[in-house]
Amino acid sequence: MENAQTQPQPGDLSWRLSSHPITLLTFLFFRISSLLVYLFGLKLFTKNYVLIFIITILLLATDFYYLKNIAGRRLVGLRWWNEADTATGDSRWVFESADPETRTINATDKRFFWLALYAQPVLWVILAIVALASFEPIWLTLVVIALILTVTNTLAFSRCDKFSQASNFASSAVYSSGLARNLAGGMVSSWFRR
Repeated sequence: MENAQTQPQPGDLSWRLSSHPITLLTFLFFRISSLLVYLFGLKLFTKNYVLIFIITILLLATDFYYLKNIAGRRLVGLRWWNEADTATGDSRWVFESADPETRTINATDKRFFWLALYAQPVLWVILAIVALASFEPIWLTLVVIALILTVTNTLAFSRCDKFSQASNFASSAVYSSGLARNLAGGMVSSWFRR
């Protein structure tokens, strides 16, 4: 009986339950490493602001790219990008989600993904307050860049998730009620009546 209670359950925060453990660990590495370099780089390793700035920016950029193009797609089946119309200069966000009928999302991957996605901007906001309170505006520039990158991914994936849920709901409502079949049948019959 005790053995069953110690076994991790689906959705627990254990990377061993992940469907994509390498993707998950790489995602978490980039998320955590940029914060750790920012927090401990100056105090423990070097007093060189430029070196810490560059390493943190590189980690943030890698995290942004990896999350947007690899981790989001593999862990929760979501992907987004921004397209620009070259003629008008207008840009629009494009959202893509995996088909829920062909792909099931692992509960552990989903929990890790959303927790890490929302936690990092909150931590950077706290670090921005600390930088302001300690009168170190030079560090604030790095924190602002980190906030822009993390908040952009957070907003985009949140919108992407809402978009996928809405399209899944709409498609299931249309197909389960037979509405699509009735509309198609009505259109075909109206063509033959002419």
